Amino acid sequence: MTSRPTETGRSEALTAPVRGRGSGARGALPFAAAAYILFVLTVGTNMPTPLYARYQAEFGFTPIVVTLVFAVYAGTLVPTLLMSGALADSIGHRRVVVPAIALAGVAAALFAAADGVGSLFAARALQGISVGAASSALTAALVETEPSGNRTRASSLASAMVTGGGGLGPVLAGLLAQYAPLPLRLTYLLELGLLALAMAAVTQLPTPTGPRPAWRPRRPSIPAAARRQFALAGAVSFLGWAVVALFLAMVPSYTSVILHRDNLLLSGTAAGMFLLFAALAQYVLSRTGTVARPAVGLLLLVAGLALLAAAGATRLTPLLLAAAVVGGAGQGIAFMAALARTNELAPPESRAEVLSAFYMITYLGVGIPVIGVGFLAAEVGLFPAVVTFSALTGVACLTVATAARTQPDPPSPRPA
Repeated sequence: MTSRPTETGRSEALTAPVRGRGSGARGALPFAAAAYILFVLTVGTNMPTPLYARYQAEFGFTPIVVTLVFAVYAGTLVPTLLMSGALADSIGHRRVVVPAIALAGVAAALFAAADGVGSLFAARALQGISVGAASSALTAALVETEPSGNRTRASSLASAMVTGGGGLGPVLAGLLAQYAPLPLRLTYLLELGLLALAMAAVTQLPTPTGPRPAWRPRRPSIPAAARRQFALAGAVSFLGWAVVALFLAMVPSYTSVILHRDNLLLSGTAAGMFLLFAALAQYVLSRTGTVARPAVGLLLLVAGLALLAAAGATRLTPLLLAAAVVGGAGQGIAFMAALARTNELAPPESRAEVLSAFYMITYLGVGIPVIGVGFLAAEVGLFPAVVTFSALTGVACLTVATAARTQPDPPSPRPA
């Protein structure tokens, strides 16, 4: 469909209702169900973040193993995304999301019963498969069930669920591990309860009706006219989530080794604040209808990385928290813009497939750079490794921000 700007500056293609492709495709309840499931799955994937130092002490592994355990999540998620996007378009969201929730439950049980590093690797691998299968299907479900047919509002909510859930997970786990009994168990028992509610919510997702494309394993296909803008959106998301991975995987150790603070709640909060402020930035933009410009988000990411390096140099905790606030706001703006652009570019008949390609690029950013930081930290130390990562990523952010300024602005969300 051709997009024509309206008097309010929005694209009619974005704000016009999207035809439902399943029974009960519209409505507040299916929309809320898809958002809740996406939120809960993301909460669970980041719950182990503040606990890695405790696992390291209990199981006796090196800091490199921490980054590998963290990154194996992306190692299973990315190939799953290659399969799941087209599968959701073919068989419907429910049939993809139900096994994804079940796998997340098995992963939580493995974490709760972990007796060695093998359990951690297995649990993280299952989490990657779970989120890889469900993320594009649930994002597509949000677009299809948004009551007024506003794709941009659906994109904003999907982005907020991913970032907000990712931020809440470390804070909640750090709180329970520091002050509640069963520090390495209770977190995952709570997650199992949340997943049980998610399984019940699946019944509200739309079921497919009418002809559906046949499924076969294939590479995600991006319309030729949209590839340049899609590549830019992918680069923005890759960089934003590479910084997220640094905070989630390394900041708890940074807090302990560099700042000499051993409180698990502080570690979880320092890591989780990054994504919580990302979610807050997205909420503010969606409430005000302000355009999320990727260049602005990337520049704030650069500032956050500079503050992170300064925190290590001065050993000042307030600078670490400021890095999380500024960098998190930048990531939230950048990811919101990138996801909105991708949803705008995706044809309705292959939306989940295109979104799977977007998430694949995103989670490569989660998995690959942080492994390099881990190996570099083993050679030169944690602080020099973080500074090196910050410098290289900062240059990349500035380069992509320059390219993003030449692209049309992403669509602005209508105020709620």
